[in-house]
Amino acid sequence: MNTRLYILSMVVLLSIISTAWAAPSKNIYVYKDENGVLVFSDTPRKGAEKVTLNAPVMNMPTIDTSVLDEKDDELEQVKFNITISSPTHEETIRDNTGSVHISGQVKPRFLQGHSVQLFMDGQPYGKPQSSSLFALRDVDRGEHSLVLKLLNSEGEVLASSKSVTFFMHRRSVITGP
Repeated sequence: MNTRLYILSMVVLLSIISTAWAAPSKNIYVYKDENGVLVFSDTPRKGAEKVTLNAPVMNMPTIDTSVLDEKDDELEQVKFNITISSPTHEETIRDNTGSVHISGQVKPRFLQGHSVQLFMDGQPYGKPQSSSLFALRDVDRGEHSLVLKLLNSEGEVLASSKSVTFFMHRRSVITGP
């Protein structure tokens, strides 16, 4: 079971259980849907089993699950925004190994099937990936520009970040007397 589905199931379970404890006259039923996922409900259904709770009443805070109500096809119509949060614009990075860690942020949320392509100095760096975190190694000394592009599952650009310039400062490989 993937993590998102597991978290959703647990949130639903906790919400139903907390509601059931607050209103003891309600019953809880459990069944497996057509995909084999456990579903908890307060509505009886053919094949559902009644859940018996043997725990004391607990007061649990409510959890805002509205982000889970968004449909992926609705979000495809949303205007996405992608930014580079690190390094900052015109930052000097001092690292003799030439290592640079790049982090980006996608809003409103990163969807399954989306990927991020890093461009350094106008050229794609590596392959698109499902994360907005990148680690570059052995970057040459001097000025470099970075851009992140958010791609959908067909490889179409959904959003592009502003260009960020950084300066790599490394000790010279030329050593003199």
